[in-house]
Amino acid sequence: MTFLFVLGGLIALVAGGDLLVRGAVNLARSLAVPPLVIGLTLVGFGTSAPELVTSLQAALSGSPGLAVGNVVGSNIGNVLLILGIAALIAPIAVDTRALWRDGAVLAGATALGLWAMSQGTIGRATGAVFVAALLAYVGTTLLLERRRASDTGALYTAEADLLPKHPTRLGRDALLTLAGLALTVLGARFLVQGAVGIAASMGISETIIGLTIVAIGTSMPELVTSVMAVRRGEGAVALGNVIGSNVFNLLGILGITALVVPIDVPAQILSVDIWVMAAATLALLVFATTGARVSRREAGALLASYAAYMGWLLMTA
Repeated sequence: MTFLFVLGGLIALVAGGDLLVRGAVNLARSLAVPPLVIGLTLVGFGTSAPELVTSLQAALSGSPGLAVGNVVGSNIGNVLLILGIAALIAPIAVDTRALWRDGAVLAGATALGLWAMSQGTIGRATGAVFVAALLAYVGTTLLLERRRASDTGALYTAEADLLPKHPTRLGRDALLTLAGLALTVLGARFLVQGAVGIAASMGISETIIGLTIVAIGTSMPELVTSVMAVRRGEGAVALGNVIGSNVFNLLGILGITALVVPIDVPAQILSVDIWVMAAATLALLVFATTGARVSRREAGALLASYAAYMGWLLMTA
């Protein structure tokens, strides 16, 4: 039953997240919201809705290992697994000017996350700082783009354009959005319940489950978006999707979750996994800036690193 809960929860999360993003984007289009805003907020952050709801559910259920492991594991998986798969399909050309701003924000968010988690507990005050930093990032980006369009803004617009356009109907789109939200919440509840059951029945920590099954499952929307982007020749969108998702995971998901309930960070994550996350982030920035592309060889290195990391987790479990 626990495996069925996990499988059903993951399916509901992915389906719910997709409905939520599509419904919200159609609503925004019907209200004449600019594509830049749609790409930066609804698409960029909407794909992280499964991680947010799952971490909230886990923290409220008294499973901090799942909550923090989901965020750290998702950020590791986004870089090593998802970007690796995307660049293996087609090398990703990088506009270094477009990368400069968001790459710097990702580096800053990662450093802030490392500092907060190294304290052992992420309290409400820290959560408020994280959420304020995220809102400042979004607000500053929108303000700068209104004054002067940039290549970075073009990436967010392209993210919005990835979603198919349908005739907008307010009633239908509102129902899709609500149905997606409900399905995401239900899926998160099943996933957390099943993950806790698996950890108990197999005698392994909830943190390991959060770093592996939960993190990979909740990152499926990012995988779909990135693969879709590279297949359409929009490799820069795939890179931007990974960077934006990782920023939101750290500032938004950890911040909002800590605002609701302070989170104790497991010792295992403090000793190993946050440093793997930092190394993966550094690799992303180095690969993206050297040669202005992420090549297939670099993609292979990312995937091999992820396989080694998963192998180490399973061996130590």
